[in-house]
Amino acid sequence: MTRVLTAAPARRPLLSPARRARNLLMGVLIGLATLVVVAPLILIFAYLLREGLGAMFHLDFSRLGEGLGAVFGDANLNFFTRTPAPEGEAGGGLLNAIVGSLIMLALASVLGVLVGVSGGVFLAEYPRHPLMPTIRMLSDVLAGIPAIVMGLVAYGLIVLTFGFSGLAGALALGFLMIPIVVRTTEEVLKLVPHTVREAGLALGLPQWLVILKVVLPAAASGIVTGVMLALARVAGEAAPLLFTAFGNPNVSLNPAQPMSALPLEIYRGATSAYDENQRMAKAGALLLITLIFLTSLLARRLGRR
Repeated sequence: MTRVLTAAPARRPLLSPARRARNLLMGVLIGLATLVVVAPLILIFAYLLREGLGAMFHLDFSRLGEGLGAVFGDANLNFFTRTPAPEGEAGGGLLNAIVGSLIMLALASVLGVLVGVSGGVFLAEYPRHPLMPTIRMLSDVLAGIPAIVMGLVAYGLIVLTFGFSGLAGALALGFLMIPIVVRTTEEVLKLVPHTVREAGLALGLPQWLVILKVVLPAAASGIVTGVMLALARVAGEAAPLLFTAFGNPNVSLNPAQPMSALPLEIYRGATSAYDENQRMAKAGALLLITLIFLTSLLARRLGRR
């Protein structure tokens, strides 16, 4: 007769009261630290929802006691379909700023993607090149330059010769995008296994073709994530646009002319003496932070893939 031996279930080690107290204390400290980090974002978003939602859709929350019909009686989409009203007057919208922001971000992404991805590929794929330390140093220095300095650079390169324009604003935003895209592209390309490159080289392909046809497609989702994060980073910059795009009360589709942008309208509305302009600035801030949040969320989803 054979006896079946079964292993005794493993017992969790008992913690001493002092150790349990330390664990509890550290858990509380970690929770408080997390709250300190997250609370400002929640408070800012809640404030903008409370102050900006009414201005965005022309809702009158002061009549909430009269019923929802009184609150939504004058609701409309003028914020998205009209240009700003005269100074201090009610009504109007930020269509010019929305269109200008989209155009300048699209033009900035062309510069940021072309130069940033090229720089990231160079740093990741040619580590022994004599220019590699110089390019890395320039990228790090560019990442530390304040946004207002980028605006002054674009002002000297374009505005002094051709005048204020959306193209000058896009150039300043593109300069801000470059170091972010460079660093993201470099790190993502380093994650591609070297065996993938060796397989392409073993087939007789030149290195540039292996990078173009094999390495970049393998890292495409990570590069797109970096581009989205760079767009979210520069979308809220107002300082460089003050020296370059300058602003325009009308909708302009010509990048060679002055253009408005959401950060510009927020700055001008927030510094205005009229309550209506300040309300429109809060509505613009709500729209801008919502776009940045959605862009960051999309970037995270693409990064997981």
